[in-house]
Amino acid sequence: MSKLPDFEALAIFAKVVELRSFAAAATELSLSKATVSKAVSRLEERLGARLFNRTSRRLALTDAGQKLSERAARLLADGEAAENEALAQSTTPRGLVRLAVPMSFGIKTVAPVLPEFMEAYPEVAIDLHLSDATVDLIGEGFDAGLRIARLPDSSLIARRLCGMPRYTVAAPSYLKRHGRPTHPMHLAEHKCFGYAYLSTQGVWHYTNASGEQASVRPAGQLRVNNGEAVMPALLAGLGIADLPDFIVGDAIARGEVEVILKGWKQPEGAVHLVTPPGGPRPARVEVLADFLASHFAKGRAQRK
Repeated sequence: MSKLPDFEALAIFAKVVELRSFAAAATELSLSKATVSKAVSRLEERLGARLFNRTSRRLALTDAGQKLSERAARLLADGEAAENEALAQSTTPRGLVRLAVPMSFGIKTVAPVLPEFMEAYPEVAIDLHLSDATVDLIGEGFDAGLRIARLPDSSLIARRLCGMPRYTVAAPSYLKRHGRPTHPMHLAEHKCFGYAYLSTQGVWHYTNASGEQASVRPAGQLRVNNGEAVMPALLAGLGIADLPDFIVGDAIARGEVEVILKGWKQPEGAVHLVTPPGGPRPARVEVLADFLASHFAKGRAQRK
């Protein structure tokens, strides 16, 4: 005997009992009468007992069939309820979204807009996980994650939400004491701050308008695993940093730091929503993605 019950045959049997007809059950289930009959026969053979007494005019349950019918009906009802609930969750925004987000971006950009989302979608709950480390979405059971980088090839499904430029910056006090680099290779002679989770593994890549490329592996006194942690040392004039707009943009606007190497640009990253592969995304994940994309796009437009 198979280790698993024959759920299909039990459900078909329950439908035959409900409608008191093989033909009517076949019609309701969109199956052939032969398929329904074979499923019941298969169940009888498996159980070693006849479930129906069949005549040309009448279909009656045997004692074994009577005992089985109530449980089979509950099984069918539970299966239909489970499918209906899953279908409702896939088409109606409802349920829990486990979302992994980089620490500073989550605190500064995602968390402030969540109250509006929660009011708009009261049946959606969010489990917000904040970490700059790259989370294994599949292995750790996350519905989605935000990644701020040029994404490597992977099996994850990615949706670009908005661009996210990076700036190489220094405080005016640092530039006054140590001079202003004019070429990326000059950074090797300066104190620079490192970031543990940089996608390019400690190398800063630049390109200028003429297509010239330069790569440098800067070094300095401070290396962090969260970009926000660089800001005090950066503002104190102790080194040069390469940071995304959401961390350093306000400091640039206030004149607390200056963008250097203006003729050179690092490849621009973007904010992506990534989800595990396989099948359509549930409605709760889709509405959250649309909501975040709308807010991030507005935020980028306001900064320009």
